[in-house]
Amino acid sequence: MNSRNWVRLFLSTLLVGAVTTVIVAFIVRWDQHTAQFANGEYLQFLSIIAWYIGVGLIFSIISQMGFFAYLTIHRFGLGIFKSLWSAVQVVLIIFVLFDLVYFRYISFANEGDSLLPYFAFPIFLLVYGLLVAYVKKTQTNKHAFIPALFFMVVVTTIEWFPALRENEPGWLLFMLFPLLACNSYQLLLLHRLNKVSATK
Repeated sequence: MNSRNWVRLFLSTLLVGAVTTVIVAFIVRWDQHTAQFANGEYLQFLSIIAWYIGVGLIFSIISQMGFFAYLTIHRFGLGIFKSLWSAVQVVLIIFVLFDLVYFRYISFANEGDSLLPYFAFPIFLLVYGLLVAYVKKTQTNKHAFIPALFFMVVVTTIEWFPALRENEPGWLLFMLFPLLACNSYQLLLLHRLNKVSATK
């Protein structure tokens, strides 16, 4: 990929992160922000939007760092494990999904709390990852499915770690959806940019 397409990917992913963060923030905190707007607190309302945009840009940069780190790790994985790399990725996906249930439960659950609510995020992440991986496979080839699923589940979870440590529902959603949007966007755009670069 040429430098022009890298810049395009970088800037457009920043935009995706900023827009998604603003949308998610207003959905999660709808009552608070509509009250501010209704009360005529327009300056404060605009400053909050600017703050959300800034946070969204940070989320986008975290996503892009994770994406480029994964591209490097994927190359190393292919070189070290060769044909076993797909199996290794599947094991890591299972391990991360298990950790999302088990470690969150032992870290944050109160005595007598059910384990079932802690399955919600891992199941959602897996289902969403499967959908994105399927789209990636249909747009490229069958060998892209496992790497795409690995990226959407494992790498997204690593990027999401700051919110996981806090375990505050609003922050979990506030960070997760922009990361998923940015990660999906980069993953599904990369092969198109590579194709464009190859034809020039």
